[in-house]
Amino acid sequence: MIEEARRQRGPFVPSVGLPNTLRTPQEMMVERVMENCAFKSALAGVAGYGLGLVFGLFTAGMDSSMPNPMTGVADQSAKAILHDMKSRATSYGKNFAVVGLMFSGTECLVESYRGKSDWKNGTLSGGITGGLLGLRAGGKAALFGAAGFAAFSTLIDYFLR
Repeated sequence: MIEEARRQRGPFVPSVGLPNTLRTPQEMMVERVMENCAFKSALAGVAGYGLGLVFGLFTAGMDSSMPNPMTGVADQSAKAILHDMKSRATSYGKNFAVVGLMFSGTECLVESYRGKSDWKNGTLSGGITGGLLGLRAGGKAALFGAAGFAAFSTLIDYFLR
């Protein structure tokens, strides 16, 4: 009888300073999805593709093979120029997507394996990604790619953390 009259209570959450609430199951599920390596890699690939599209359009606009409006010489038609811009934007988009997907995936896997989140993860991931990307051109290119990408990743982590 006495136990039935008691009010059901959840776990005690001390509130010091800012209010602290328990997360709902939906919030916890979204957090688990966002921490998933496959999701992080896919997100980096999509973002890299978008950034590559923009960068490709920008570089196609700055290309010196385009006709000069000051001289009035139109070497190419507008259709050919738009086709060149489209092909360059998609090429840059695919390249940026592959780099983003590979780097984000390896960084997540290295972080999961090591159990730490520090600058060494980015350095190792940069070395792995740069080495794999340079491997198509040979062993020497793979070594230079690994060293360059690792150094760049380390500098980015140093300045952004």
